[in-house]
Amino acid sequence: MKLGLALGYSGAHLDIPVELVRRAEELGYDTVWTAEAYGSDAVTPLAYLAGLTRRIRLGTGIMQLAARSPANAAMCAATVDALAGGGRFIVGLGVSGPQIVERWYGQPWGRPYYRLKDYVEIMRKIFRREEPVTHAGREISLPYTGEGALGVGKPLKSILHMNPDIPIYLGTGNEATVKLTAEIADGWLALGFVPGSLPEYLPWLEEGFRRAEKSTGRRKTRADFTIQASVHVEITEDVSAGLARLKPEIALYVGGMGHRDKNFHKDMMSRRGFGEAAERVQELYLADRKEEAIAAVPDE
Repeated sequence: MKLGLALGYSGAHLDIPVELVRRAEELGYDTVWTAEAYGSDAVTPLAYLAGLTRRIRLGTGIMQLAARSPANAAMCAATVDALAGGGRFIVGLGVSGPQIVERWYGQPWGRPYYRLKDYVEIMRKIFRREEPVTHAGREISLPYTGEGALGVGKPLKSILHMNPDIPIYLGTGNEATVKLTAEIADGWLALGFVPGSLPEYLPWLEEGFRRAEKSTGRRKTRADFTIQASVHVEITEDVSAGLARLKPEIALYVGGMGHRDKNFHKDMMSRRGFGEAAERVQELYLADRKEEAIAAVPDE
């Protein structure tokens, strides 16, 4: 097991805990992770930290697909990786949710499964620079030939000679996308992963590994794949107080991070046996009774 440090995204003011990151590096931590929602972005803080650290790997947990084209995401990753000396950047990708995709980025929700698939394939082609990039996907194609196109575009190859092996992890949680993650990604940013939950996901992961072997001819196992599980750590003498500090985030995600009828975090809470509580948390949160929603999150 390797340890990582998650910084998340900013609140109203950006504050990157540089000394904490440096201390984590001194202690042998493997990775530091940033995030983005609809405020600070995930890549810029890692560019800053690249110049202030020497070894710790730099991961995005996650870059939202709708925020960047796959070409721009590849450019960002390769640029920071080069600034950091090479071999330190991890691309963590995720689709976010329809609220952010459509309300913040002004992009269609579309078909996230195929968008993820196209996105990763295009990024790998860009990193490897084997030929000018073309891609005929179900959601994303290069060159673009859709509405408004002039039809004069020709395939391009990156000017920058990129690290061809920048790892790509996917942040996923439902059956279809977890299988896809095991098939096409180097690692998994496991949504809501807790002790004892591996049996829930293992059949999905193994199916993805089988698909990868079928498509590439190369055997893929858990030994070739990283599971990056995010765990909250609270230092406290009072367990109840520690749990209470975690409940606002759960209430936010279960109650407010998504539409009433399409919320992956609520679905996960329900799938794990807390359906009644999840319904109540969402009902209260969407009614703007946030303190009551927080109180409705069960300790379990």
